[in-house]
Amino acid sequence: MADNETVWTQEEIDGIKEHIVAALEQVIDPELGIDIVNLGLVYEVELYDGGKCIIKMTLTTMGCPLADVITEQIIQALKEVPEVTDSEVQLVWYPAWTTDRMSRYARIALGIR
Repeated sequence: MADNETVWTQEEIDGIKEHIVAALEQVIDPELGIDIVNLGLVYEVELYDGGKCIIKMTLTTMGCPLADVITEQIIQALKEVPEVTDSEVQLVWYPAWTTDRMSRYARIALGIR
């Protein structure tokens, strides 16, 4: 570990992750008009000492033409979290996304029962 890396307690990491998720709630899927968190697209948020953040997420479809747009929006949103010094988005396809991953809010907004 480099001397200039910040070391956080688990409680601090949990708090920072909450801020990260709040920032990700500002990233709206352009086709559905709902944020990626409520759509259930974010699978994992990893935060490392020193501020590196890795977002593991999926998309509603494997061939989504807006993957680059959403990825760039995520990178921009994470710049609003002061503790995040570097970020990376990793697209994963397992488990496959289904509407079951959506929050109640997203289901109501999209008229899905």
